[in-house]
Amino acid sequence: MIRVTAFRWVPPFARGQVRDLRVRWALEEAGLPYEERLIGAEDQRSADYRKQQPFGQVPVYEEDDLVLFESGAIVLHVAEKSEVLMPADPHGRARVRAWLFAALSSIEPMLMNVAQIQLFDADEEWAKLRRPSAIDVALRRLKALSDWLGDAEYLEGGCFTAADLLMTTVLRIAHGTGLLAELPTLDAYRLRGEARPAFQRALAAQLAAFSES
Repeated sequence: MIRVTAFRWVPPFARGQVRDLRVRWALEEAGLPYEERLIGAEDQRSADYRKQQPFGQVPVYEEDDLVLFESGAIVLHVAEKSEVLMPADPHGRARVRAWLFAALSSIEPMLMNVAQIQLFDADEEWAKLRRPSAIDVALRRLKALSDWLGDAEYLEGGCFTAADLLMTTVLRIAHGTGLLAELPTLDAYRLRGEARPAFQRALAAQLAAFSES
């Protein structure tokens, strides 16, 4: 049985954003059953957990004798087991991998910069000075993504893939900042991903753990 670690509690603003959501969604799309292992701060600090996840984060993915960390790497691993999330042809698979890296390297850091300022540092003088340039950089990256997407429903090949799964979860960060209000193409793309039944099941599973806590 596949097992995925997740937090048993996070503040309300983080619910629906914690990175185990990406892995849950990939597993739901692939039709692979899994069980959750809920952890808290004491587990994150433990030596046993740090052997699985060097930084004490979630998720950790366990499958037989395989242990993986980092949500992007886990999503890629799951996708490579599933025809739903990866195309069959080698070139198509390579393009999907490129977009997986783009979501995590070219888009997510810029959105996280804006979210960090707005959520945690908005009253700091340095943040007030930094915010306009952070927003400008993020919007330029998002505009480039929007231009690439154009009228297409998905990033590559006309079919939903792991690239769209990961990009959608990244864009959900932007939704919380208001950045997508200026880019309706990307907001519609995000909403298409969130409307998928597998996403809804994954989100419900994550939120249920917080409700039980």
